[in-house]
Amino acid sequence: MGTNVQTITQQVSLIASETTWIEGAAIQQLKKTAELSSMVRVAGMPDLHPGRGYPIGAAFYTRDKIYPALVGNDIGCGMSLWQSSLKASKINLDKFAKKFDRVETPLDESWSEVINRRKGEKGITNKAFDLSLGTIGGGNHFAEFQAIDQVYDAEALATLGLDKKQLQLLVHSGSRGLGQSILVAHIRQFNHQGLLSGSEACQHYMQQHDEAVRWAELNRELIARRFLEAARSEGKMVLDVNHNLVTAKALDNQAGYLHRKGATPSDMGYVIIPGSRGDYTYLVKPLPSDKSLYSLAHGAGRKWKRGDCQGRLSHKYKKDDLVKTALGSRVICGNKELLYDEAPQAYKKCESVVADMADAGLLEVVARLRPVLTFKTHGDCS
Repeated sequence: MGTNVQTITQQVSLIASETTWIEGAAIQQLKKTAELSSMVRVAGMPDLHPGRGYPIGAAFYTRDKIYPALVGNDIGCGMSLWQSSLKASKINLDKFAKKFDRVETPLDESWSEVINRRKGEKGITNKAFDLSLGTIGGGNHFAEFQAIDQVYDAEALATLGLDKKQLQLLVHSGSRGLGQSILVAHIRQFNHQGLLSGSEACQHYMQQHDEAVRWAELNRELIARRFLEAARSEGKMVLDVNHNLVTAKALDNQAGYLHRKGATPSDMGYVIIPGSRGDYTYLVKPLPSDKSLYSLAHGAGRKWKRGDCQGRLSHKYKKDDLVKTALGSRVICGNKELLYDEAPQAYKKCESVVADMADAGLLEVVARLRPVLTFKTHGDCS
């Protein structure tokens, strides 16, 4: 376990083997966050990469302050896994891909009753962003049908009610414009100085934050339901895990706040760790540990910055080359820049990221899932 939990400074640790490549700028950002007032500990995951001022793929523990900027603009971003009634062996990719022509437009009136009912059940009062509910958004967000490819713990798989014969659906999205509006308003008033716990401003932010988390969860549910409907399939949710949020958490018998930015909780049961659209996804059983601030990687992690990818790849790959992957899966993405930005080559191998955490004693692998059809967008997205 030793070398896979690297001590960067007294406050900063990195969960990664010495052979795992991590960009120097990400390490610098990680160290910089440790200098924030009230910061106790910072932990980087093996998918760590630079963000806008703060690193992505990290957890941050504070004693009596919260920092909305550490959570970022996509409050409640996370992953949900649904099991469909479709048989994985029966899928004809050409026919299957044609079913998803209208899965990114705003939901029509036929969804109004479901949206209003579920908003009420989840205590969501915000109406300003209703048109975004059920939409994926841009960046690295996606909906992906997957097949269970390898089973390492059949008992755990059965506990979750997962059937290897069924096609699975993984949804990655968050709070869309709602989370963005909350962060922008906060930064405009308070900049990056953070909020003292118990203050009126902190309570106000946390109320907005908690609603955005619930909104993001509902968004993923509606995305999954519309994809299942388009595929003429039934389905049930197996997991839903947020990886951008702040929660109250005791550490070393003292109260504090755990911020996660692209870090999957390891203290809430089974989680899913996806690779790039041309790589495997891993279902894992976390082994909670304060070494990683009770967190795990939320995915494979970027190697290349967005915007650099087309220049790196366009001389080797045409647009049409990137809609089919080495694993035999298909990609639906009508945005050329996004197609290159999210190419498998731009990401680390998920297997190595998962192996780093397994070797550090932080998880056990339950199953491996292979992509079948990844949906990004038919055209430009925001």
